Amino acid sequence: MGGVLIGFAIIGFVILVGWLLARFGIVSQEGRLVLNRTSFFAASPALLFTVLAGADVGLLFSGVLAVALIAFVAVALVYAVVARVWFTKDPSRIALGATASGYSNVNNIGLPVAIYVIGDASFVGPMLLLQLLLIAPVLLATLDILTAGRASFVGIITQPLRNPMLIGAMLGAVVAALDIELPEPVLAPLEILGGAAVPLMLLAFGISLGGDRPLQPGSGRREVALAVVLKNLAMPVAAFLLAKLAFGMDDELVYACTVMAALPSAQNMYQYALRYDRATVITRDIVLLTTVTSLPVMLLIAWLLKPA
Repeated sequence: MGGVLIGFAIIGFVILVGWLLARFGIVSQEGRLVLNRTSFFAASPALLFTVLAGADVGLLFSGVLAVALIAFVAVALVYAVVARVWFTKDPSRIALGATASGYSNVNNIGLPVAIYVIGDASFVGPMLLLQLLLIAPVLLATLDILTAGRASFVGIITQPLRNPMLIGAMLGAVVAALDIELPEPVLAPLEILGGAAVPLMLLAFGISLGGDRPLQPGSGRREVALAVVLKNLAMPVAAFLLAKLAFGMDDELVYACTVMAALPSAQNMYQYALRYDRATVITRDIVLLTTVTSLPVMLLIAWLLKPA
């Protein structure tokens, strides 16, 4: 259980620092945009490149990946349908809420959870590649098209290719697929730059909390509640049933798939919302509340399913 607590403590501390910076007027709400843009256009692409350059692309075809993909699609579809019928007709808002309902915080919490709770860091690989090479490009392409006010085949193909985060991810995947060993002078500056990505995102997130309080009236509380239930409860249940019944995995893999599915929504979701200026308050609240509520859920899963 120590890994879960360590992961949450690290994230919570950096978010708290951001909140304090805003609370005492050191950084304004406009200042968080500078942090976010720096991360989006420079630090995050470098981080994605270095992470994926050393990843095992073969993990994309594992059963663990299939479970993660099907569970994500299931909860995202449920959110999209419910939100469209009862809450909003804004497609950007629906797209961000649906993705946040299944897009997991693999980098910041997933790695310590995989190492200390599951006992194998390799389980981070499939989810990381799935989210960076499939889910994020689809979401960003959708937001590009919606914010541009038009949809065309050329737009779908070219807009994501001009996104710096996707370029970094794709270049890293190519390096991994071709098994290219990059020299240290090439990797070192990218690793230094990429090391700033997560702190910048978390600080921007913490600063945002110094503005409007979460779950304010009229801020989409029903949409947030739906996303939290889907992310913290429905997704791990779906992953458990898929791993156990559909794929017939052994107890260790069932446990791993269920724990990884219970990770909170990633801070990337707030970054994307802020970058496109769509559903920022709802996305922020989803990330915050799933982060708070996922800890007891993961502890319960570990208690119930962890192999002896």
